[in-house]
Amino acid sequence: MDLKAKTALVTGGTDGIGAEIARQLKAKGAHVIVAGRNGERVKAARTAGFEAIQADLTSVAGVDALVEALGGRAIDLLINNAGMGADYDFRVAQPDLAESDAAIFLNLNAPIRLTAALMAMLRSRSEAAIVNVTSGLAIAPRAGAPVYCATKAGLRSFTQALRYQLKDTNVRVIEALPPVVETRMTEARGGRKMSPAECARQIVAGIENDRAEISVGLTKVLQAVNSVSPALARRVMLKF
Repeated sequence: MDLKAKTALVTGGTDGIGAEIARQLKAKGAHVIVAGRNGERVKAARTAGFEAIQADLTSVAGVDALVEALGGRAIDLLINNAGMGADYDFRVAQPDLAESDAAIFLNLNAPIRLTAALMAMLRSRSEAAIVNVTSGLAIAPRAGAPVYCATKAGLRSFTQALRYQLKDTNVRVIEALPPVVETRMTEARGGRKMSPAECARQIVAGIENDRAEISVGLTKVLQAVNSVSPALARRVMLKF
């Protein structure tokens, strides 16, 4: 996809990977609309020259508010990036089910609903794409994050089925699978983490090169292991 003069909507676009994707799309000549929950970060995005919409996508009302705020704007590129983790580890404490419900909606239901709401617009464009940002954990789960992993695996399945549905249309369906990236969500975790800028660079390059799947960084290694032995990939990742 030639990104110049395209209009892109990036959810979770005021922080972390989403903010870097937005910056890099803008540098390529795209007009970028970012959506985020945090009012201060939305204001900062506007100061930086982005069109920014404050929307909490953990509920139906939040998704509907975002769609209404777009006002029927022409969208060429929908990037479903917004996501959150949820503590759900009985070895540590009783899970907070309200937090789990919010994560399930934000990570899975919101992309499904936004896709439905914007599909007619996307199909009316000469060239369009939907990019769903999942995770390497969509391939094999980590024991300490079962809810997060389940939502990303669900979004991966949704993406694959949607891609088949739209294969003969103008709308490309892309999955981006990042590894562990240095963001607010992962700040308590140790170990090796990719920078948001490099993660975004690989995702944007994959969009430009019409990739159906964009395996970022160490996710390539996980994909290779999984192709040989899914059981081995699961054993490794469950302990990750």
